Amino acid sequence: MKRITQMAWRNIWRNRKRTIITSASIFFAIFFAIVMRSFQLGTYDHMIHQSIETYTGFLQLQSPDYFDEPGLDNSFEYSDELLNSINNHPEVKIAVPRVESFALASIGVKSKGIMVNGIDVEKEARLSDPERNLVRYRFDSKIMDEVYKILGLTEDEIDNLKIYENASFNSLNKISLNCGIDDQEILEKIGKITAFEGSYLKENDDGILVSDRLSKFMQLEIGDTLVLMGTGYHGSTAAGLFPVRGIVKIPSPELDNKLVYMSLTRAQEFYGMENMLTTLAINLHDNSEMLVVQKSLSSNLDNNKYVVKNWEEFNPILKQTIEGDSVGGVVFIVILYVIVFFGIFGTVLMMIAERKREFGVLNAIGMKKRLLMYVVIIEMVFIGALGAITGMIASSPLVYLGNKFPIQLSGETAKMYEEMGYEAVMPMASFDPYFWWQAVIVVLMVIGASFFPLKSIRKLKLMKALRA
Repeated sequence: MKRITQMAWRNIWRNRKRTIITSASIFFAIFFAIVMRSFQLGTYDHMIHQSIETYTGFLQLQSPDYFDEPGLDNSFEYSDELLNSINNHPEVKIAVPRVESFALASIGVKSKGIMVNGIDVEKEARLSDPERNLVRYRFDSKIMDEVYKILGLTEDEIDNLKIYENASFNSLNKISLNCGIDDQEILEKIGKITAFEGSYLKENDDGILVSDRLSKFMQLEIGDTLVLMGTGYHGSTAAGLFPVRGIVKIPSPELDNKLVYMSLTRAQEFYGMENMLTTLAINLHDNSEMLVVQKSLSSNLDNNKYVVKNWEEFNPILKQTIEGDSVGGVVFIVILYVIVFFGIFGTVLMMIAERKREFGVLNAIGMKKRLLMYVVIIEMVFIGALGAITGMIASSPLVYLGNKFPIQLSGETAKMYEEMGYEAVMPMASFDPYFWWQAVIVVLMVIGASFFPLKSIRKLKLMKALRA
């Protein structure tokens, strides 16, 4: 076997051009397949993190009837013992209590239907963390006119700022990334001019946090009082006056148009549902164990009172979006590999056609056809491995850097992403199984491409081959 391997290795370098061209086609296929799939899977992970891990949670504890009929009447009784029993599970990272319902918001002549999210102010900081998304800087046309006059900006910097004339930001770093401004002194000046005061809720706070787009629609400022009216627990009337403590920029445009945060105790009081919750949002240490943890939690709870749902059940739209987009990416990679497959197939055909006389001589001096076939297969495996390994090595630094330091988009592209509800970044997935599967696919392609041409070796006519 050692001699056959040595012979195969020497044979592939007898025609260097053919070996290099075939390996190069495999190299580029592997390189582009890994990079494209890494971007795709990285984007999915980021979408899940942004929509699920930092808002809804991977799992939710609900009343059995709440999933089909989400409403306050299908809430469940909350206790510290219940919360502790969930948090004590070894795979649970955090469980936070919530009251989620709807109300009509009104101020002056403006009114709109909104979603109310009653949160435990301290515990929620470990899940959605609304304080991190508080608006600290807000641009508008009047303020930006002042910015343009005071600061000596380049034309490109002014153009980038104009794109965000009505935008809100939670940090100077975000302004720098989106507007493409690197000068720290200019950033600090912009920060002073556009500073927006707001504060986070306190425990048992009577105030509220309002989502950014909703605040612009209602023309709200910090300190304004919003009137909320709705239907409470068991059909009771819910009405109250709530001062605005802060503005929160929500990544999802749909939620940013209608979301209001208030403290959990104030929400329970407002809706007349003391010690009651609609959901208990749960995040995990290892998200891949979601279904196992869901089953484990369900087995330890009274199924007549509680049910545990995973994010794929209560957010099927996101799941379908990811699955649909993933299929498109897989189809593109399949097309890429089919093209490479026929390139490998043609290489094997040429090798056998050019070396018929050589095979005939080797067969004549006693080398069995079976061993000849092994030599050709090993040659193709060497060529495939050469392309696959170099492709994986070349793509590794890009995958590593893309995962650790995602591409930050700016300007109109960043704004387009944010309007669709996505953060303006392009992350890459880490070295998951998709990376190593590329080598397996190449080996299978090489074996598949060699199968039919090798039949000609098995059917080799000795005298005809010697005359070739």
